Amino acid sequence: MLRVLLWDRGSESQLPPSSPRAIPADPPRTGRRGALGRRAVSVAHPARLLTLLRLIAIILFFIWRIRHPHADGMWLWWISMVGDFWFGVTWLLNQVAKLNPIKRVPDLALLKQQFDDLPDGNSNLPRLDVFINTVDPINEPMIYTMNSILSILAVDYPVDRTATYLSDDGGSIIHYEGLLETANFAAMWVPFCRKHSIEPRAPESYFAVKSRPYTGNAPDEFADDHRRMSREYDEFKVRLDALFTKIPERSDAYNAEAKDGAKATWMADGTQWPGTWFDPAENHKKGQHAGILKVMLNHPGDEPQFGAPASAANTLDFSAVDVRLPMLVYISREKNPGYDHQKKAGAMNVQLRVSALLTNAPFIINFDGDHYVNNSLAFRAAMCFMLDRRDGDNTAFVQFPQRFDDVDPTDRYCNHNRVFFDATLLGLNGIQGPSYVGTGCMFRRIAVYGIDPPRWRSDDFKIVDNTNKFGKSMSFINSIPSAANQEWSMTSPPADEESIKEELDSVMKCAYEEGTEFGKEIGWVYNIATEDVVTGFRVHRTGWRSMYCRIEPDAFRGTAPINLTERLYQILRWSGGSLEMFFSHCPLLAGRRLNFMQRIAYTNMTAYPISSVFLVFYLLFPVIWIFRGEFYIQKPFPTYVLYLVIVIVMTELIGMVEIKWAGLTLLDWIRNEQFYIIGATAVYPLATLHIVLKLVLRGKGVSFKLTAKQATSTVNEKYAEMYIVQWAPLLIPTIVVIAVNVGAIGAAIGKAIVGGWSILQMADASLGLVFNAWILLLIYPFALGIMGRWSKRPYLLFIFFVIAFVIVAGVVVAIHVARTGSVRFHFRHSGGASFPTSWGF
Repeated sequence: MLRVLLWDRGSESQLPPSSPRAIPADPPRTGRRGALGRRAVSVAHPARLLTLLRLIAIILFFIWRIRHPHADGMWLWWISMVGDFWFGVTWLLNQVAKLNPIKRVPDLALLKQQFDDLPDGNSNLPRLDVFINTVDPINEPMIYTMNSILSILAVDYPVDRTATYLSDDGGSIIHYEGLLETANFAAMWVPFCRKHSIEPRAPESYFAVKSRPYTGNAPDEFADDHRRMSREYDEFKVRLDALFTKIPERSDAYNAEAKDGAKATWMADGTQWPGTWFDPAENHKKGQHAGILKVMLNHPGDEPQFGAPASAANTLDFSAVDVRLPMLVYISREKNPGYDHQKKAGAMNVQLRVSALLTNAPFIINFDGDHYVNNSLAFRAAMCFMLDRRDGDNTAFVQFPQRFDDVDPTDRYCNHNRVFFDATLLGLNGIQGPSYVGTGCMFRRIAVYGIDPPRWRSDDFKIVDNTNKFGKSMSFINSIPSAANQEWSMTSPPADEESIKEELDSVMKCAYEEGTEFGKEIGWVYNIATEDVVTGFRVHRTGWRSMYCRIEPDAFRGTAPINLTERLYQILRWSGGSLEMFFSHCPLLAGRRLNFMQRIAYTNMTAYPISSVFLVFYLLFPVIWIFRGEFYIQKPFPTYVLYLVIVIVMTELIGMVEIKWAGLTLLDWIRNEQFYIIGATAVYPLATLHIVLKLVLRGKGVSFKLTAKQATSTVNEKYAEMYIVQWAPLLIPTIVVIAVNVGAIGAAIGKAIVGGWSILQMADASLGLVFNAWILLLIYPFALGIMGRWSKRPYLLFIFFVIAFVIVAGVVVAIHVARTGSVRFHFRHSGGASFPTSWGF
């Protein structure tokens, strides 16, 4: 087997001993590989040193607090001690996973040299199956899904070695006929991309940018071809939109002629659609319909097929362009109300079995329906890690970071989440590899089957040791050993042959998985909201490793919820699913094949919502200040504050270094801090409560709520959904936190006016006001979100806060007047002046 070094090693002599064949994380600064390695290590050292110093400071802080158990309320002291201890532990868990960040760079030129530049002109790159999942053409606008498919069909990978499988879990004829339209449009779009080296190859994104540098080989023809394709794409979108009216009108016409009285949904060929109907009926409704499989584009031949030259009917000259299209398959699995269909995980396991019978590629890459290929070389980049001779055979998956279009320039709700993708996952790259995050991930098929990696196989190892756990389809079981051979190649059998049709129908049935290990040790894991993270954890637990790959331009891009409420629901599902994983698949109890540091990282990634219990306590603590006045959580207070300042400053310094080695911006880091606090007040407590009730009452876990993505916006209202307020109960806790901290600041101002404070009291109050202002600054994006369209003028929020401060201060003064009969304003030199209440104070 041909094995090559397919990711850049840098200067191995300069690298940490724990990762002897990789480049520690740092953006390239020089062409010298040796210097690159040295510079990267020097960037990692300050972070490690600061982490050690902060750990020492935290330990000294706790020693001091234990020796000085003094406070105005000991119950409060004990709560704060437990909370501070938990914060310290979770910070350490989070930080240790980032101590050895590794950046690996794919060598695409070497991949091309070893696998593409062959004497016969063919390619030896392995076969690749692409999975796309969608459910609802409304919540997930169909234009996104079809753009995703177009970008995949046009990717820079051997056309005869990819197959794309669209799983429509709603069984919608809209998706089916939309895919037909997409296949027809792809016959023009894909050759156009190849001829002019178009990037990105999703037309919606490509045509949204007015000008790009030209990198193709036919500049003289580009302008005319571009105009023609732009018109064709506009017409294509019109045809997609028309399906929502065309299909019901066609169905009404057929139903008018039918004598059975059923309001069926009809296909263009005059047959009834076997999936869900517009008017639900028995066996044709959501959650109850037959399985459907249609090969939309057959497997292409091995030889290039050049297109036709330009003519009067077709002005596009494709005579020098290979016009073949990859295989394209539509799948909608059987649904029956007597079964739990396990949502996305169940759909992907059906794709796994169907693709094994049709193409059985040794590698799989999966996408959500709203993600597209932004860099046509992305598949090749992932293959560099899978085929590398050093540890490629033991690599189960390659995870790309998630990037998004149509997010506001300031990323108000931290949709890009760059601290997680570009720092945390990069840190895990130096251990056993990043976690799986649901989309934009290439898998080795046998790793998904639960088969051991080569490094953990015994001498008498068998690929299939127990056929029962894979089900009863012998064709599927027999395909498993072939999938272990990454050089294996075949021409897929026609799906209309009777023998293969029976097998395909069998593996798509609800009952197929009964008595198997699907959803447990095979395929994507069931019964949890975060099936992606748990599936990746199971693969790591088996002994496989993973790789993190970040390339420029971004490999993939998608859409994200820019509405505050939708974003919070998304985080609720993630945080609730993470806690479910902690209690049902506890990383601390994993076997010896899971690296110890990887175990720590998974523990941190699953237990983090618990921190909100203590954080909310701190954020609501100012309410005591409002009603009681001075109340110290720890005495002597100045020493307590000094320790806090030291610890916080060191945290910020570590963050600055992290920005450096992860290639982040200051705004990325600020947004991450802000939305952590927002999540900790709005959704993490709810997720924690939900899991507690589940454990106590044995109820269900966090339910899956499909996140509604924004539809294509007009130019004048590009971020219209960001200014829509969708009121929901999960907004209330954060609003309460805002009210408490605004009230605390106002009360402090009022008490300063009438209280006759000493300088020490003023200093203590000032420290409290800094804390309150800091909290309001962190929750600032949330406050803008609940302002709706008023948030287009952020200064109005500050005006509102000032008015609120004045009102609360006035109330405090009025209460003081009502109690004393007079009000005394204290001044620094004169000592103040008293006024009778008859003056109106």
